[in-house]
Amino acid sequence: MKKIILSIGVILAVIIGCKTTGNSDDSKKLNVSFESKSNSTVTGAATFIEKKGKVTFTAKLSGLKPGVHAIHIHEKSDCSAADGSSAGGHWNPTFKKHGQWGVGEYHKGDIGNFTADENGNGTITVTTDEWCIGCGDQTKDILGKGLIVHQGADDYVSQPAGNAGARVACSAIIK
Repeated sequence: MKKIILSIGVILAVIIGCKTTGNSDDSKKLNVSFESKSNSTVTGAATFIEKKGKVTFTAKLSGLKPGVHAIHIHEKSDCSAADGSSAGGHWNPTFKKHGQWGVGEYHKGDIGNFTADENGNGTITVTTDEWCIGCGDQTKDILGKGLIVHQGADDYVSQPAGNAGARVACSAIIK
């Protein structure tokens, strides 16, 4: 009888221990840093936070020319090229046309435009259920991709990338 009670006690302790040490809100966080490309002085950081099936992305950049700039997720987490071209094209796992996020067809990497102020500082925040951090779903998983900030605005029309100009900053989306 003591053996059974002891075994049940051990099992309960393991179950309770597993429940209390787990992350109850299932959140994941990933911080990345941008490096300057194409002879720019652009730097910054981005954060991805996944919580309850949604990813919130925030990027804060400095050293930009005042005005509108595009930011996209690209195919590869490779920022080795001086012009950022090593990151490949836009991340497009669903094989859609380039466009504006949430309007008609668009790439999963077509984040959009943001504005840099007169001091060259800009911020963008996006929340979506179309991405995940390390979930393994090839159509949603952002790990192993790259973030690119462009010199100009995305026109949301030109194929395949929106005619946003040079790649002025790059970051690998890796743990």
